[in-house]
Amino acid sequence: MSKLDDFLSKSKIDPRRLLAASKQAEALRPEDRAIKLAKKRVKKKVASDAEKELATTKGRGGKAVTAPLLRKAQAGGEISTAAKQRILRAVNQVLASKKKDAVALSDLF
Repeated sequence: MSKLDDFLSKSKIDPRRLLAASKQAEALRPEDRAIKLAKKRVKKKVASDAEKELATTKGRGGKAVTAPLLRKAQAGGEISTAAKQRILRAVNQVLASKKKDAVALSDLF
């Protein structure tokens, strides 16, 4: 059992709920697509000043937590830091919907 698995069982969070929360939180939205377009235009050197400013912001990744990744994390396997961050965002979103305080990465891994 890993710290993540213990935390999920203690907090009564269903892994399927984490997957749904992650999919909703990480989904690309129009503003994220605009940021990607601005970054491409800046790279080609055809961007306006507004696009240059927009290109400096950070959008969502667009990659949600998957079931195999979550199973690997619950088993205590080795996962990347970016995957840990995605799991953390999903856990905090579920905790916020339960009106509980957010947790830190060190509480889960």
